[in-house]
Amino acid sequence: MPKKKKKKKNQGFSSLAVVVILSIAAFAVTTCSRKVTGDKPVKEKHTTRKTSHKKNDKPRNVTPLLAEDFEAGSKTNYNNATVELSSGTWKFKDAVTGGLEEDHKAGDQALRIRNTGMAGMNFDIAVNGTVTVTLKYALYGADEKGEWELWASVNQGQSYFRVGDAVSVTSATLHTATFTVAATRTIRFDIRKTDKGSSRLNFDVFRVMPGGKLETGTPVIKPADGDDDNMLLGNPSNAVASLVMANNYLMDKGYYRLSYNSEKGTPNWVSWHVSRRDLGKMARANDFRPDADLPGNWYQVSQASYIGSGFDRGHNCPSGDRTATRAANEATFLMTNMVPQAPNHNQHLWKNLEDYTRELVMDGNEVYVIMGSYGRGGIGSKGAAKAIDHNRVNVPDHIWKVMVVLPEGGNDLKRINKNTRIIAVNTPNRNDVNTRWSAYLTSIEEIEKLTKYKLLDKVPLAVRQELVKKVDGGE
Repeated sequence: MPKKKKKKKNQGFSSLAVVVILSIAAFAVTTCSRKVTGDKPVKEKHTTRKTSHKKNDKPRNVTPLLAEDFEAGSKTNYNNATVELSSGTWKFKDAVTGGLEEDHKAGDQALRIRNTGMAGMNFDIAVNGTVTVTLKYALYGADEKGEWELWASVNQGQSYFRVGDAVSVTSATLHTATFTVAATRTIRFDIRKTDKGSSRLNFDVFRVMPGGKLETGTPVIKPADGDDDNMLLGNPSNAVASLVMANNYLMDKGYYRLSYNSEKGTPNWVSWHVSRRDLGKMARANDFRPDADLPGNWYQVSQASYIGSGFDRGHNCPSGDRTATRAANEATFLMTNMVPQAPNHNQHLWKNLEDYTRELVMDGNEVYVIMGSYGRGGIGSKGAAKAIDHNRVNVPDHIWKVMVVLPEGGNDLKRINKNTRIIAVNTPNRNDVNTRWSAYLTSIEEIEKLTKYKLLDKVPLAVRQELVKKVDGGE
């Protein structure tokens, strides 16, 4: 009997174990089925998100349009020179490649600039849209604060404009500055020290990358219309920027405008405005050069065209009227701004008139100027000549200038009246001229008869009729 009872107990336990096992198995099967069914879409969603995440986080390999670390090339004196760097040829003025312990740099060398020096690309990079420029900067050694600006040219270095704001430097630790600018063809950059102090500045890791968002509008060198416009008073010959107008070709050089005559190799006339903000301490650039903005099939007058001719490369818009910035001064040395001028005429008579113009400005006036030349044949230091450079450049027999003098102010056209001072001179292009410009005073009306131009055509008619007849009394 005892054995039978024990057997029944074991049988009950076994039955109970079987039930429990079966229950657990059923629960497991049900749970697993529910988990697989429910997690399947989640798993797909997770996979998609993961793939997207990898795609977005993958580093983009954007090739810089320009990368310059100032490691290649060596320039250890501050003389003006061109330097071959890894990115191309750069022009250095009061600048060196510095590898001293006091130079703050990312590698072995950095750019170092002193005084009002600069370092600029002597080559262009192709762009079409916006570009972002970054570079590192710091004070050299223990020097005190300084300031610098980034400037750009989109016409192969003929004229420049400032990109963004000036950057103040107060630390000997490298910081990064970022600029964005737009261009549609080519661009080149200058790094310019502008504080005029004795501190030296270091620059390194210069990069130009495609893309970027402009925070401000396209840089403007001069207002297109209104006060201070270089052609506010009119277009004397109705010049047009068209290839069919080869002898009356309108050009805007930013700091002056002109009508170019390809047959003569000189401007017909040049027009500009002078105010106090145009006058600064920038030294004379003396970088006479051809104008790359001329159509490619036109003859390019060069600085060598005048050598040995007995005539000066005479500025129309003078260097002295554009000394606020380096770009402004350099723009006046384009050969499209030159005319063969008898040396004594240029260096004495004309210089005296140009100096007087700036005296008027410093006395509280602003001056609108139009200068031109006409005729054929002048007398230089080597005698008479009708043309130079194998007859490619005409020598004019007369050079004239008209100046409209206004007290500083606004609404310039409206302020011009019959009492406005007009200075008009017409001078022979001879080496034996009187050095006193007042000896050649005339009226606008007389100049118009000789040139067939119409001057001051934007001035109200009734006022203009009075002004063209006026002859100034001199200094």
